[in-house]
Amino acid sequence: MSNAPDRAARVLGDDKRAFRLDHELLGLLVAETRDYAIFLLDERGNVATWNAGAERFKGYRAQEIIGQHFSVFYPPEDVAAGKPSSELAIAAAEGRLEDEGWRIRKDGGRFWANVVITALRDKDGVLRGYGKVTRDLTERRAHELQLAASEERFRRSFDDALIGMMIFDLQGCYLRVNDAFCAIVGNPREKLEGLSRERITHPDDIAPDAESLRALLAGEMTSYTRDIRYIHAAGHSVWATISVTLISDPDGQPQHFIAQAQDITERRRYENQLTDMADHDPLTGLLNARSFKRELESHIARVRRFDITGAVLLIDLDNFKYYNDTQGHRAGDKLVVRIAHGLRDRLRETDTIARLGGDEFAVLLPQEGHQNAALVAAALLEHVHGEGPAAALGDRTRITASIGIACFGDGELRTSDEILGNADLAMYDVKNEGRDGIATFRPDQHKRARIQGQTNWATEISEALAHNRFELLAQPIRALRAETPTHYELLLRMRDPRGDLIPPATFLYIAERLGLIQEIDRWVTDRAITILGEHRAAGRDLRLEVNLSSYTIGDGKLLNLIEKRLGETGVPADRLIFEVTETAAVTNVARAAAFADRLADLGCKFALDDFGAGFGSFYYLKHLPFDYLKIDAEFIRHCAENKLDRTLIAAVAQVAHGMGKHTIAEFIENQETLEVLTHLGIDYGQGYHLGRPEPLAKHLEI
Repeated sequence: MSNAPDRAARVLGDDKRAFRLDHELLGLLVAETRDYAIFLLDERGNVATWNAGAERFKGYRAQEIIGQHFSVFYPPEDVAAGKPSSELAIAAAEGRLEDEGWRIRKDGGRFWANVVITALRDKDGVLRGYGKVTRDLTERRAHELQLAASEERFRRSFDDALIGMMIFDLQGCYLRVNDAFCAIVGNPREKLEGLSRERITHPDDIAPDAESLRALLAGEMTSYTRDIRYIHAAGHSVWATISVTLISDPDGQPQHFIAQAQDITERRRYENQLTDMADHDPLTGLLNARSFKRELESHIARVRRFDITGAVLLIDLDNFKYYNDTQGHRAGDKLVVRIAHGLRDRLRETDTIARLGGDEFAVLLPQEGHQNAALVAAALLEHVHGEGPAAALGDRTRITASIGIACFGDGELRTSDEILGNADLAMYDVKNEGRDGIATFRPDQHKRARIQGQTNWATEISEALAHNRFELLAQPIRALRAETPTHYELLLRMRDPRGDLIPPATFLYIAERLGLIQEIDRWVTDRAITILGEHRAAGRDLRLEVNLSSYTIGDGKLLNLIEKRLGETGVPADRLIFEVTETAAVTNVARAAAFADRLADLGCKFALDDFGAGFGSFYYLKHLPFDYLKIDAEFIRHCAENKLDRTLIAAVAQVAHGMGKHTIAEFIENQETLEVLTHLGIDYGQGYHLGRPEPLAKHLEI
């Protein structure tokens, strides 16, 4: 079709006398496809003739348009600008002109046209007229505009995206990146575009990422998401989550990859902190009891398999409680940190040290037998002597240590609890002999002592239950923005036959081991309901919190007791709050949730104690129905000066309030801590600053 004007020119060129159409040209125009409008114009631009395609495009019949100037087909603004005349002039000067633009139909409608105008001259070069071919490109133009708009939207969404965007070829070279990705890796576009991805990917992540790309190309998946490290321009690593998709052409041939990248460096750092805190004691940085037990069990497995040696040291500081009570918890914390760091520095890298509790440490010596373990213990004991501030206590109560040693192979070793129990028995030998020394577990002697000790404690606890030698103290809990307590936590004590109080840490663990703890928890619950009933009869409306052991969770006898005693006393069930530690609850989430649901059915309240100690904490909130969250004391004690503690406390408060629950902060020891917690939005608090454990009657001044 593109040669039609040239054929018309040859026909016209045979007649020098006039501008006319002969039969050959007329036949050509009529025969041409209706997809093209073909015109012949005279030298002034008037329409001489056209084909059926022109009639269809323009909407005019031939008799309406023949003799009209072809500018009738141009929009008014183009006519006013002289575009038709300038196009003829250009075609006359250059022989041919091609253009695209809007044209007008008879009904005023516009269409987008491709126009070719060719000057027609005779053999002497005299201009005889013009051949004009027009093609309707309206649909194509609309498609192009739509495509351009789509490309512009993609460009804007790509370039302006707040997350990193990149396109890279099948060889892994960046074709295009946006500013957000440049910010993640610290390089400008001009450096990244054309650069291989491997140049800025951490060496350890290159192979796994390449395997994922191979799987995309093989059709094994359509996209993938993974965490990856980039090498920042400053030299450090940054973490990002990337999502990569393979782009193919309509025939299914791979063309390139498009990817998104989100900077997760801060999230990774925070997760690592949480993981580290879950495994380590927050005060000293040493491993915690759970982590030590894990290391110990791993070593026991190696002992069984390879018949290797090793020893465990259990270190308990002497007179630390007295120092803590007289000098204050801050001074006690500083002393524990100094001693802990010194103990760690005197061990080898292959040794493992942990803080098991307030003043108790454990050490795993995986390569030592009896003799060398005793030498290590002596060095650690000497370190404690050097750190103990005797002047602050007086020589009679200076800080020393009692150290028990248990070696692998001493008797039948089955569990980590047994090896720790062996070291504990040896350590108590030192305590019984006046403290400040070292003792080694001896199987025959200590096995008998263990059996005798368990028998004695079983008798002691059973007699305390039978003869009512258990007592309950109460510690007030109050709203932080109020002055009076809202409820009280009941704290258990036991009196020995001489009348001296035995702290719960001494006997509760043994009661759990001997299977007596459920009976103790039922005694406390029964007594709590009785107290509530007595005070209700006297016109006092109280709320009491009762601590339950993990062994009591799901105890049907306890649930029956609660229902029975509430019915007998008429005490409203919501005046009774049961506390379970987070670590106890997560041991069996389903059982704890069912237990809490049953308490709720009865109308009682449920508190999750020591929240944060497990660091799987927020996950369990979805599964445990609770009314109160008691935040672990480790976060409270130093929150006035520790930003991370404040951040975690605020997060707990926000989550709890979002669920319509209340928060309680334990271990509030000073006004500064109280003010910080109030500012962070904590609802309730307890601690020595707000009230010490005392008989309930004293709190109520009865």
